[in-house]
Amino acid sequence: MSLQNASIKLTHFIIGGFDTVKRPVAVGVVMLITYLLAVLASSVNIIFIVSDKQLHKPMYLLICNLAVVDLLYTSSATPTMIGVLLAGVNTISYVECIIQMYVYQVGATMEMLSLTIMAFDRLIAIIYPLQYHSYLTITRTLVFTNILWIVACSLVLFTLVTATPLPHCNSRLRYTFCDYAAVMRTTCVNPEKYFNQTAIISFFVSFFTFTFICLSYCGILFFVKKISNNDKKKMGSTLVSHLICVICLYCPQFILVILTRFGVVLTLEERQGSLIGTILGPSLVNPFVYCLRTKEIKSKIIKIFRKVITAG
Repeated sequence: MSLQNASIKLTHFIIGGFDTVKRPVAVGVVMLITYLLAVLASSVNIIFIVSDKQLHKPMYLLICNLAVVDLLYTSSATPTMIGVLLAGVNTISYVECIIQMYVYQVGATMEMLSLTIMAFDRLIAIIYPLQYHSYLTITRTLVFTNILWIVACSLVLFTLVTATPLPHCNSRLRYTFCDYAAVMRTTCVNPEKYFNQTAIISFFVSFFTFTFICLSYCGILFFVKKISNNDKKKMGSTLVSHLICVICLYCPQFILVILTRFGVVLTLEERQGSLIGTILGPSLVNPFVYCLRTKEIKSKIIKIFRKVITAG
């Protein structure tokens, strides 16, 4: 039987990744609270930085960009999963599914690229403190971030190019939202070739970004002896914030790779749980880290709370 005859005319997908969850409402409530906190924290960062002209500096623009990425990344899939768990809406149209797949992949790619350019920013600030504002201007920062968005959107186009033309023999997604693997497993072709191609692209992006971040930290540690004690404290606070975000993003990925290489077979539920964690974890941690560890943003939050308490 040809693929054309075996395929079905697909108008929507059925999300089946939560079928085995014993307490869907409890899981949904936890995800909803986590999602709302992540959205609130990212929005606060964006509003504070955009509204305060004193924060219109390269470092804060990069923090604002990361907050935008966090909003995109977590909002690409989380509302769909919450809808399945709390409202029982387990269907999604074909067009919405393809858009979700693309946006999710762009968000995941931009998470890595954003942390990479932030590492570059800190490297320039520490090695060339006097020339920092001439080397990394606001205009150049905006240009760099726009280039990263173009690169991410272009790389992820591969998923659209390979997934959309293929005929589908099944409308049921094995996973909890429309990611590339879930969509490809509903097609009438053997997806392994496509998985290998995307794995190469993902490995290249992950390896390049993580290696660059590690090299930037090595460069910073090499020059740390030339910095005064006061500058060391300020530098340490900034680097710790960035390091927490890096660990939160890359650790789950590396753990999955290491476990797979050592022959540990994860169940579908375990894989999906780790995937959900990689979406909600960085999106929640990143904005809170920069809210609490960035002096200017933290001071603005404290002033607002004091005004609220005084007015009350």
